[in-house]
Amino acid sequence: MQSYLVMTVLGSDRPGLVRSLADAVAKHGGNWLESRMARLAGQFAGIVRIECESAAVDALLRELESPGIPGLTIHAVRESAGNPPSRRTLGVEVVGNDRPGIVRELTAAIANAGGNVEELTTGLESAPMSGHPMFRAKGVISIPENAEPSTLTAAIETLGGDLTVDITV
Repeated sequence: MQSYLVMTVLGSDRPGLVRSLADAVAKHGGNWLESRMARLAGQFAGIVRIECESAAVDALLRELESPGIPGLTIHAVRESAGNPPSRRTLGVEVVGNDRPGIVRELTAAIANAGGNVEELTTGLESAPMSGHPMFRAKGVISIPENAEPSTLTAAIETLGGDLTVDITV
């Protein structure tokens, strides 16, 4: 029988870090299903989903969590996802002037419109002419099957006239 694990991984970035994690998963017969990884300010951060024979899960968890891979903090949980309600996904991109609290405002607007953040990448970039810091968010949002994408757009646009919102179905 297969078991599924979702792991968060954090540590000082260095060459071979992901390989060490992949080696440990493979050593226990695990299969790397999906992941998201990034380097931020010299730190490596990732989330990984794997499947593994149930009989090997405990040994894999022991190896990863203590002492684990040197310099890497790993937290793993057994997946317990049931059958989620039917939802559809939308691509979203938001650009506007940066300000404190913009991520909080954006995610509150998404949640208030019935949306769920599936993936989200945020960052700052310089405005082309002025060099003023511009906020950019790009991601995937799920909404209930019967919801209209325009509801999500309207909720985000209420955050200010300086925001450009692009929703793709």
